Amino acid sequence: MSFGVALSDNLLYLYTVSESKKYRTITVYKNYFEDFFIKQRQKVKDKIIWTFTLIEEVQQVPESYLKHLEGTDGLYEIRVQQGSDIFRILCFFDEGKLLVLANAFQKKTQKTPRQEIEKALKLKEEYYEQKKKSQNA
Repeated sequence: MSFGVALSDNLLYLYTVSESKKYRTITVYKNYFEDFFIKQRQKVKDKIIWTFTLIEEVQQVPESYLKHLEGTDGLYEIRVQQGSDIFRILCFFDEGKLLVLANAFQKKTQKTPRQEIEKALKLKEEYYEQKKKSQNA
């Protein structure tokens, strides 16, 4: 067993990490996240990967890293901050443990842009339609 440390909003989170225990699995849908990811600086990529690991391995993820978007049907945002840059990765759960990444963007305003939320909701709908078709095939 090892320990991890997360700093957010001047709060220090200490958590244990079991090498064999994952509480969630993260996957991507289509290429929106990947297109965003490859354009980022290495420090941003490292922070995104670190945040994904935290989300997969910590049973109760602090809201400073994964938060439900109010007023949406099951949409969440993964929150990543690198220096003064703030990034959001919109996602949703499938069958409780699988976190599906939709789209991502650099946040420049206080509120999450409505067009990004609408894009993620559309991707979520497409995902479930495609899943339903593949199960019926």
